[in-house]
Amino acid sequence: MQRELGIDIEQGAKRIEFLDSNCDAVEEKGYMKPFTPEQLTEMKDTLASTTIEINDIEEEKKTVMDEFKKRLEPYKEEQKELLANIKNKAKFVNEKCYKFVDREARMVGFYNEDGYLIDSRPAYANELQGTIFQMKRTGTDNI
Repeated sequence: MQRELGIDIEQGAKRIEFLDSNCDAVEEKGYMKPFTPEQLTEMKDTLASTTIEINDIEEEKKTVMDEFKKRLEPYKEEQKELLANIKNKAKFVNEKCYKFVDREARMVGFYNEDGYLIDSRPAYANELQGTIFQMKRTGTDNI
């Protein structure tokens, strides 16, 4: 088969009439139609300007998103802390606690400044050793 047919006839209605009158059938068919060098150059120029515009918009978007991120950051931190506190039904603190050794029960208790027992454990051997300076605690000022 020939690679070209009716190329010598003027493009447009005359060429279409020639092809239509000389063919066996006319069918709809999909195919890849190549571009002319001029069309390709025009598309490349359009692509370049489109790419530049996209880059400018992306940079502007990044700047705006960074500003939003900075504004959201303190709220996100607070949200994270509140969620952890709600989940644990408690808050981790590091504060002064008061240690009491019950030698009879052989236990050690730690109390917070509100007077609540926050932790207890068995006493270590060195905590059970008495000294002559230890007095029995009564919980009153009377000695």
